[in-house]
Amino acid sequence: MIEKYLSLHKTIAFIFFLAVISCRNNSSPDTAEHIGLNSFDVPLINYSVVNVFPHDTSLFTEGFVFHDGKFFESSGAPNDIPYTNSVVGSEDLQTGSFDKKITIDKTKYFGEGITFLGNKFYQLTWLNHLGFIYDAKSFKQIGTFSFPNEGWGLATDGKYLIMDDSSNHLTYLHPGTYKPVKILSVTRNGMAQDSLNELEFIKGYIYANVWYRNEIVKIDTSTGKIVGKLDLSSIVNDAERNHPGSDVLNGIAYDSVQDKIYVTGKLWPKIYQINFPH
Repeated sequence: MIEKYLSLHKTIAFIFFLAVISCRNNSSPDTAEHIGLNSFDVPLINYSVVNVFPHDTSLFTEGFVFHDGKFFESSGAPNDIPYTNSVVGSEDLQTGSFDKKITIDKTKYFGEGITFLGNKFYQLTWLNHLGFIYDAKSFKQIGTFSFPNEGWGLATDGKYLIMDDSSNHLTYLHPGTYKPVKILSVTRNGMAQDSLNELEFIKGYIYANVWYRNEIVKIDTSTGKIVGKLDLSSIVNDAERNHPGSDVLNGIAYDSVQDKIYVTGKLWPKIYQINFPH
């Protein structure tokens, strides 16, 4: 299996894809809408950077959430980056220090999305079709749950767990049975938008990173339609300037008490507080 994080191969393939479509009729609305390169794409959401904070550059960010006044982050551990680990911990926003709470065996599991719901904390794994359940205060493992596809991002609307799996599907899981109660198909101008990654639920909408794109999309939870996007290319460029080892944009955290939104990425040196209409 080709691993999710062989970025060079993916980049080459994407460049080739763009070269092929450039030889075709550029007036084709379906192609243009799918790659999001012209005026047919969803509306752009303007944002501003409010503040910048340090981030641990050893964290290959897969889950990013704000809970009970603290940031919590989940890191994966790609085989080609030996200093990474599949860990979960809390982060000090001012210093960037990482307080490890959970470690899973990276020879068996690749840590993915995380969220809190009720008095429990949940963590997905990538290829094992397995999620871990922890006590939300002690972080002691109290159970597991299974799912049929890959595990990528995880969020909650306060009632259900919401996960994605690399496709255009958002699966709502009942927190008691862990069985699907709803599958939401996400579309962009009528076409499936796959590669949905880290998720956050903000005021009735789901915001999602799209793997290998410098953007966050806003998803209408009643229809699955993408109704807006944030182009974070300038933030990605800033992260790369400050730390050449920075990988892709991935991570959205929402402080619902103070109505603040934060973004980061894999191996990034910074967390960015951003503001936009939401």
